[in-house]
Amino acid sequence: MTLYMDPFGGKTTAYYFTVYASGRFNDGMVLDDGRSTDDSWDGVWYRAVNIHDDCYGVEIRIPFRSIRYKRGLTEWGINFERYILNNRETVYWTEVLQIEDNMVSKYGRLKGINPQSTGYYFELYPEGFVRYDKERKEEGKIKPSGSLNFKWDLTSQTTLDATVLPDFAQIESDPFTLNLSEYEEWLDERRPFFLEGKDIFRMSDLGKGFYHPLNIFYSRGVGKSIDGESVPILGGLKLTSKAESWNFGAFGANTDSLRYLEDDTVLTTEPRRSFGVLRVKRRVLETSEVGMLFSGMRADKDDYNFAFGLDGVYRSGINQFILQGALSDKNNKKGWAISSVYFGFIRNFLAVGSVEVVQDSFDVEDVGYLPWAGMKKILSFVGPFKMYPTGALRNLSWGPGVALTREPGDVNGWSKVGFLFVNPCFRNNWGFNLQLQAGPCCEEDTEYFNRGINLSVWGNGANYHVSFGGNFNHSYNYDREFVAYQGSNWLWCAYNEIPRTRLSLSLNNWVEWDTLNTIIAITTNATPRIDFSITEDMNLGIFNEFVMEIPQTYFGETELTSNRAGLLFSWNFLPKSWLYIALNDHREQNDERKLELQNQVGAIKAKYLLYF
Repeated sequence: MTLYMDPFGGKTTAYYFTVYASGRFNDGMVLDDGRSTDDSWDGVWYRAVNIHDDCYGVEIRIPFRSIRYKRGLTEWGINFERYILNNRETVYWTEVLQIEDNMVSKYGRLKGINPQSTGYYFELYPEGFVRYDKERKEEGKIKPSGSLNFKWDLTSQTTLDATVLPDFAQIESDPFTLNLSEYEEWLDERRPFFLEGKDIFRMSDLGKGFYHPLNIFYSRGVGKSIDGESVPILGGLKLTSKAESWNFGAFGANTDSLRYLEDDTVLTTEPRRSFGVLRVKRRVLETSEVGMLFSGMRADKDDYNFAFGLDGVYRSGINQFILQGALSDKNNKKGWAISSVYFGFIRNFLAVGSVEVVQDSFDVEDVGYLPWAGMKKILSFVGPFKMYPTGALRNLSWGPGVALTREPGDVNGWSKVGFLFVNPCFRNNWGFNLQLQAGPCCEEDTEYFNRGINLSVWGNGANYHVSFGGNFNHSYNYDREFVAYQGSNWLWCAYNEIPRTRLSLSLNNWVEWDTLNTIIAITTNATPRIDFSITEDMNLGIFNEFVMEIPQTYFGETELTSNRAGLLFSWNFLPKSWLYIALNDHREQNDERKLELQNQVGAIKAKYLLYF
């Protein structure tokens, strides 16, 4: 059962609180009027479950002072969701149309709200951390450390967060991936200080995978990892405010220099830096928004990076139109970028169109994530969308589209690719998306004819979740710098039949051909994982990540090139108070084709909430 609640009156953002019959729970935020979610929010609330012969009951208690709300607002948006296992049906308290899904602006009204509490005046988070590190061919080192975080609710709408000497060491490492494109990988944020108020420090998003907003602030760049070592963060301060019409956020942080010893000489790989971000958004026309975002970094007077962006989003039901623009200045190199997208329905037709133009000199390397400087792209597709009230098929969309792209630095012209997509969704919670594409392309000043096929399949049941798919295309391989066939396939599945136990497997294969259409390498990443719920508040996860390479198609000569084993024990012993125990062992193949230790990490971390 899930409770959705909009205490801001903004009709675009809401809290959600989920409780399962097993006692497990989850919480987070609904964003963009139901078009996307963020499960990183961690609140103080209480729940209880009663199991009966023919049903189960859930009780939820949410203190007013543990959430943000608009003072004086006597009506909040509210909705309830329940999944009925017998007929695989999801039901809501208010009417939710298939085509619209769970839109915050369509929630029912909870009347007679009169909070007497004005919020946690002060929350203090002392953290203790003991870490054991053993690098290759070095003695192991034990490093104890401590940090202090605090949160002060100035009002029910405004919060001040701060951190001093935080240890943002990853409890779990980012997963392995083989990148055959020219762009760096996007990494999800996992650090608690940056997760608080993350929904404010972002440009408007469509919530669809084919559109990428102008990310002129990328929090993973603050305290980034260089050759496996994180840049130390000295401290950070964040002020956020949420109201019915206005959202405001200000952020600042300082990072220390990163040095290493080489031949008895101390060398600096990263200077001290100061970061700052300012964000303002205003709700207009019921559920639409306009806003501005400034992000900046300065190391010294000659080493800086600033960016300023404006964005607006118009929403009308399921239809949405976004327009964004940004300016950048990196060490006196100035540039601009614009991005726009429309997603909506014209009668019974699904229509999508987007335009993206990024100037060659646009550079937000130190503050944001926009690695494709110089990119110009136009995308459009349209096709019928039909819903079926009964029968096996829930809805079906299909149609043609075209993508025109000019890669950064190319002088020979545009890539012109046409595609056809088919996307059925079935009533048993299964579905797939098939896309065929072809057209003349130009990358790295090389002209060729692109063709490919992409397929993704997903399904959910009472005790399982599964998704799999693959792609096969003839395109430019940036890792090997030639045009050839390349393909990949993937599988993710989880099984929950065993009580308190979840078994999951993540599997990825990358296949590369040469210019003579001969397979030259197959790279495989397999990660089996076991998660065991000792209690509803105590969990143990164990995983092993295998990375294997197969020369050509000689499967008998498969080599294990990397192995990472890990264990994570977590105990949420009090609201927002955690104990972590983590172990990680990473080995890679050496010149003798044997696995050699790269690093071993053991960590114990405790975080305790004191509030006044």
